[in-house]
Amino acid sequence: MSPVKAVLFDRDGTLVHDVPYNGDPGRVRPVDGAREALALLRGRGIRTGVVTNQSGVARGLLTDADVRAVNRRVDELLGPFDVWAVCPHGPDDGCQCRKPEPGLVLRAAGRICADPADCVVVGDIGADMEAARRAGAHGILVPNERTRPQETATAQHIATDLLTAVRAVLDGRPPAGRIVADERPLERAYAPEPPADPCGRPR
Repeated sequence: MSPVKAVLFDRDGTLVHDVPYNGDPGRVRPVDGAREALALLRGRGIRTGVVTNQSGVARGLLTDADVRAVNRRVDELLGPFDVWAVCPHGPDDGCQCRKPEPGLVLRAAGRICADPADCVVVGDIGADMEAARRAGAHGILVPNERTRPQETATAQHIATDLLTAVRAVLDGRPPAGRIVADERPLERAYAPEPPADPCGRPR
């Protein structure tokens, strides 16, 4: 695996507990280890981002403003993230951004001037892993109660939790197969506007 420049996280079920079609910032709760994992990445100068499907917009269950409000809350609790990429489309809209399509990963990588091959996507379902594969990025599955057994069985790289996944990235090894947790001590689509284009191009 080439040196990692960025780690792109799925939002719901990966960084924060999954609340289906959540439009209430007050219901945002980070998963265990999220703050520590992100702090480790930022301490090494590795960029962080979020790539998330939000089909509740297309389904009429959420507004764009709802999604932005929840994302701001995630940013307050776990950020600042270097990039956000959000797909508001439904599964039948035929877009190229909705995971498992690669659009979100490619968009996020482009906005931070990183080659997808230098990025790792961390998520909790097979669509996250497939989006990473199609984009040419690496993927690490962190299963939870909604991860299907087939998704776990077919994932190339699996970590037992978010902190374990990040530590594998920082150890500089491609996470081959199952990564078990260890006990070492702890060492923006709809997003806040970035202060500047990191590539130096006009927005």
